[in-house]
Amino acid sequence: MASAGDQAFDYGFLLGITEELQTSQALNEYLSCRSYVAGFCPSAADAEVFALLGRPPLLHHVHALRWYRHIAALQLGPETPPELCRKGKRLLPPWSPPTGSEPPKLKLYNSLTRNKEVFVPQNGKRVLWYCCGPTVYDASHMGHARSYISFDILRRILMNYFRYDVFYCMNITDIDDKIIRRARQNYLLEQYRQKKPTASQILKDVLTSREPFQAKLAETTDPDKKQMLEKLDSAVSAALGPLQGAVESGTSDAVLLNHAQVLLEEAKDLLSDWLDSQFGSQVTENSIFSLLPKYWEGEYHKDMEALNVLPPDVLTRVSEYVPEIVDFVKKIVDNGYGYESNGSVYFDTAKFDSSHNHSYAKLVPEAVGDQKALEEGEGDLSISADRLSEKRSQNDFALWKASKPGEPSWESPWGKGRPGWHIECSAMAGSILGESMDIHGGGFDLRFPHHDNELAQSEAYFENDHWVRYFLHTGHLTIAGCKMSKSLKNFITIKDALAKNTARQLRLAFLMHSWKDTLDYSNNTMESAIQYEKFLNEFFLNVKDILRTPTDITGQFEKWEAAEIDLNKSFYGKRSAVHEALCDNIDTRTALEEMRALVSHSNSYMASRKSARLMPNRTLLQTIAVYLTDMLKTFGAIEGTEAIGFPVGGNGESADLESTVMPYLRVLSDFREGVRKIAREQKVTDILKLCDSVRDETLPDLGVRLEDHEGLPTVMKLVDRETLLKEKEEKRKRVCLFLFAQMAKLAKMKIPPSEMFRSELDKYSAFDDKGFPTHDSEGKEISKGQIKKLRKLYEVQEKLYNDYLQMSQNGS
Repeated sequence: MASAGDQAFDYGFLLGITEELQTSQALNEYLSCRSYVAGFCPSAADAEVFALLGRPPLLHHVHALRWYRHIAALQLGPETPPELCRKGKRLLPPWSPPTGSEPPKLKLYNSLTRNKEVFVPQNGKRVLWYCCGPTVYDASHMGHARSYISFDILRRILMNYFRYDVFYCMNITDIDDKIIRRARQNYLLEQYRQKKPTASQILKDVLTSREPFQAKLAETTDPDKKQMLEKLDSAVSAALGPLQGAVESGTSDAVLLNHAQVLLEEAKDLLSDWLDSQFGSQVTENSIFSLLPKYWEGEYHKDMEALNVLPPDVLTRVSEYVPEIVDFVKKIVDNGYGYESNGSVYFDTAKFDSSHNHSYAKLVPEAVGDQKALEEGEGDLSISADRLSEKRSQNDFALWKASKPGEPSWESPWGKGRPGWHIECSAMAGSILGESMDIHGGGFDLRFPHHDNELAQSEAYFENDHWVRYFLHTGHLTIAGCKMSKSLKNFITIKDALAKNTARQLRLAFLMHSWKDTLDYSNNTMESAIQYEKFLNEFFLNVKDILRTPTDITGQFEKWEAAEIDLNKSFYGKRSAVHEALCDNIDTRTALEEMRALVSHSNSYMASRKSARLMPNRTLLQTIAVYLTDMLKTFGAIEGTEAIGFPVGGNGESADLESTVMPYLRVLSDFREGVRKIAREQKVTDILKLCDSVRDETLPDLGVRLEDHEGLPTVMKLVDRETLLKEKEEKRKRVCLFLFAQMAKLAKMKIPPSEMFRSELDKYSAFDDKGFPTHDSEGKEISKGQIKKLRKLYEVQEKLYNDYLQMSQNGS
């Protein structure tokens, strides 16, 4: 059969042959040295020779017969002779597609339906997302971290795992009742300090400010708030006593001033409240109200960077969007859903709720009429009796507030005023994202009235019923089981949290819990995260050590036995389970548990190979480690470009550090192992101790851990220096525990302490990297049975050891 460009099929010689057998034989010889199935369409030469033959060639003319059947198959039609239709023509067999299975779809818990809904963006893979940002008047705390780390995790997974094109917008609230009050109080208190009042004046003013404070305390019914106020009052009372006593006794001015400064510090909240009530209306300069939020916004961004939270694509500030907010309010009024009253503008909830295609309080309809929540939504400076009387209904809320003396103000059609709280998000999100967004996020406590009011005024502006498609709300955060509240002064700042744990550990703690449920920030929660990090890190370090073992190119690919097939099956099973978990409302808790199970299986595989003195399969372990690293990068728990594991140095240093340092460490490790071998053979215990000292004392200070395994090469690991120093201290404790346990036994034999120490230290010549003795004084290896008994003894004697330390500290 000729191809399109084939000009070599010269079949003219066949036309001169009259006998059919000779024609068939000549064709067979001709085709035996040529390609005759090179194309898929018969050429003119093929067709003419095919017609010349008239019937199939003989069976022993193999090439001619194959050619004939091929051409016949291509020319088959309704009139094809029956003899050509027999099975033997090389036709493609029938093919059936696999049945397959329906892949899981991403579902998100939507607060609008209170159910998990399939996530379908409005415009292909493009996702428009708005998130309520912080009100910046104080330090960011772990409640903020609860929302912003959780949303950062969701955002990263949508972008980097599900491959959505996320456009993320967040606001900064820098105009708010809390900010106005705090800015005034800070300004007035600073003015008060600069006047350098006398001790007597401070005493007098604190006593004066304490009267309204105690009246407020007596009226407070909320138990948490009352407890906070009582604690504050007790602190002021404790500071009042020394100053009052010093005044009465005529103490020196220096002592009086010292007591007065202590009192001023303890009573600053009471005093600033009193100063604000007396002089707050006189603070009129707008710049005073901008300095405070500008400072705390800067601190917030520093905290987010320290937590490895991605910055938003767009950041909006209320103070920069006042003209847009005014226009937004005007259109709501023009659409018939707002009204002006005494210079303020309110949203008419009844009018909106009764309109076609509109419904008020979509998120929490049962909360309509909750006056406490509504008043909190209006702000402390906006719930006076005169303000409340301006509204047609108690359910109505402020879109624009007429400014009172002591408040910042901007020009508007209704006079000088400032934006309401809820309107800011609607105007700014609408300006950036348009009439409808895919996702709106915020804390659980913002559902009503803030988010319900946002929905109402935005849908009143755009005259639609779908301003938000999916509403995501992060769960509450408690502190050791107690409610966290900035207003109750029961909170932990992000900086304080980062002083105790790393950003990765905090993120792992969040990943180990559902993003929409309550998370308890406690020692137990953080210890679980620390242990999970350590568990993964040890796996990564072990795999990297295996990959550093020298081998040639072909040695990287080893035969798979049952163990490798089983581990690979587990790998794909766990990877599928992780995917299903992430599709199920981005369930990172289950995902991390599946990853833990995969690491456990891998560890068991490595241990079995080690006990059999066999190398594990490098390629399989590398594939698993790279996958786990990629998932942790997706979650934001790993920064950097290294293929496997957590960074060792600073950001971007890990890969270079390992590639630079490891060859030298290998030389050191091999040399040390050679020295140890000779020392054991020659029974030179002093050299063995020096080798242990290098492992236990010198290298940990450099961030290097050596692990000795009998009969196997020493394992080298680069580990964070602080982590190794903590391990070193734990090891020291275990060694001391061992010695003390032996001392406790010898004490019953009336052996003096000095002799106990000498005799026990002389019994053992070497300890392993975990602090357990491995060789006796003659350099002989201690049996595994003996070591097991010693370890059990450690556990029994641990309490005794701690009691011993306590007695030592007390001088007993």
